[in-house]
Amino acid sequence: MAETVKLKGNPVSLAGPALNVGDAAPVAYVVTKDLSEKAVGGKKDKPQLIITVPSLDTPVCEMETKKFNEMLKEFTDKVDVTVVSMDLPFAEKRFCESFSVSNIDVASDFRYRDMEKFGVLIAEGALKGLLARAVFIVDTEGKVAYKQLVPEITTEPNYDEVLEALKKVL
Repeated sequence: MAETVKLKGNPVSLAGPALNVGDAAPVAYVVTKDLSEKAVGGKKDKPQLIITVPSLDTPVCEMETKKFNEMLKEFTDKVDVTVVSMDLPFAEKRFCESFSVSNIDVASDFRYRDMEKFGVLIAEGALKGLLARAVFIVDTEGKVAYKQLVPEITTEPNYDEVLEALKKVL
């Protein structure tokens, strides 16, 4: 069953299944800023931190991506971090260059819209077709170890909670 978040206080339905801690994380394919495909979810040799945002071209998403880039720089060899939006790879590349985002991957779901498998595709309203703000930690076995679906799209996630959950997986 799909979940609901809010956009400026108004309920917004999401498309796709509601993933929960302990569920198998589906494999989704996204496109990196150099136009190559990257698989997120599923089993990997290191834990994954998958962060979804509506658009890097908004103040909250910009701030969030820059904060994760900075706070995760010590984890780059231990965790596969990907921020996913619907922004085109060309815009993502400019964003990363403009703000020196190099500790994490930034990718787009424009091609396959596969992040619906994670239940974060906005299904209605002004942001229909974009991704809700969420954070998933997937362990090496491909299971969801942590999930934070941010209740209000216009607010940032709880970074401290994400960092604590990530440390537990490591």
